[in-house]
Amino acid sequence: MRQTNKKICNLRCTVFEPNILNKENLHLVILCHGYGAPGNDLVSVGEFLCQKDSYISENFCFIFPEGPLTLDNIGLYGSRAWWNIDLIAHQRAIDGIDPRDYSKNIPNGMTLASNMLMDLVSKIILDYSVSSNRIILGGFSQGSMITTDVALRMNEPPGGLIVMSGTLVCEEIWMDLAKKRGVLKIFQSHGKSDPLLSFVAAERLRGLFLKAELEHKFLPFDGFHEIPESVLLYTSEFIKEFSNQNKTILL
Repeated sequence: MRQTNKKICNLRCTVFEPNILNKENLHLVILCHGYGAPGNDLVSVGEFLCQKDSYISENFCFIFPEGPLTLDNIGLYGSRAWWNIDLIAHQRAIDGIDPRDYSKNIPNGMTLASNMLMDLVSKIILDYSVSSNRIILGGFSQGSMITTDVALRMNEPPGGLIVMSGTLVCEEIWMDLAKKRGVLKIFQSHGKSDPLLSFVAAERLRGLFLKAELEHKFLPFDGFHEIPESVLLYTSEFIKEFSNQNKTILL
């Protein structure tokens, strides 16, 4: 794999490309990091997947966008975000004082961030000459919220969505969009003891996907706000299965 750093539609990105681009079977995975992580936080996920399986390293391009906001101003130097959060309320939730229900909210700044990521996806479709159903969107925590929003809003659906430790936001809007989405393969994972984004809320998000009759796999695990190896291994199988079903569709 070749690793480069470039700006795509005003978002800095780390990009992994196969040494030889085979456009007949090229697929793209866009993975977005969570709040407070460095922009390259999920690069190690791409490295794991490529090192574990030569098929993935030869047929997949990975793109890791960096959130547009810096958190240097609050002392989290080198950390990024897709939108700002209420840190006091967030800490109260961690402490178990006031569990948060984000389902009714449209996070302030999410719409702008979603539009930026949507522009990036459109540019990638043109740059790599692939159809949208050859693209998998995914992310961790806040990164999975923005990719869920984009996956549901795109004019032409992506082929897959990976939701790692995400949660349900803007429930009414997402439910309406999901019912109209038609075809979307989803892999969702969540730690049963997650102190940041509750497992109960993850189950509600799962229920939304199922109610919309989207193809969905849910992997709960005994753990916290994290990406364990079991999730990485299933992610590998998910994207390989996805590619085998989309080998002949090019623009």
